Amino acid sequence: MTRPADSLIIFIARLALAILFLWGGAMKLLGYAGFVGYLHAHNVPYAQFTAPVAVTIELLGGLAIVFGVRTRFVAFMLAVYAIVTAILGHDFWNVTQAALQQDAVVHFWKNVAIAGGFLLLTVTGAGRASIDGLRAPRGGFGG
Repeated sequence: MTRPADSLIIFIARLALAILFLWGGAMKLLGYAGFVGYLHAHNVPYAQFTAPVAVTIELLGGLAIVFGVRTRFVAFMLAVYAIVTAILGHDFWNVTQAALQQDAVVHFWKNVAIAGGFLLLTVTGAGRASIDGLRAPRGGFGG
C-alpha cells in the first residue's frame, strides 16, 4: 500500500531512470551504424544481433517504466541489462590511457548505480501512478 506522496516520488524515480534508456535507445537507433561499430570495437559477441536487441530493450523497457507496465519484471531485466552493459561497454580494466580509463570507470559505476535504482523499483513496484497501479486490486476501507 503506497501513499499518494510515495507514488509521486516513485513516478519521478521511474521517469528519471527511463529518460536515460529512452534517450540512449533513440540515439543508438539514429546512429545505428556507429553503435554497431562501437560494439565491434568492444568485442561484443554477435554485434549484428545484439545491436537491435539493445535498442529494443532500451526503448521498450524505458516506455514500460514510464507507464508502469509490468514494472517489477521490467525493472529487474533493466538492472541486469545495466550490469551487462557496464561489463561489456565500460571495461575500464582493459583501458590503458589514464583519461579514457577514468571516463570508463565513471560510466561503469554509473551503470551499477542505475542497476541499484532498478533493483529498488523491482522491490517497490510502480506505485499507484501507473498502469500496474490501476490494475492492482483495492482493498476496502480506504485501500
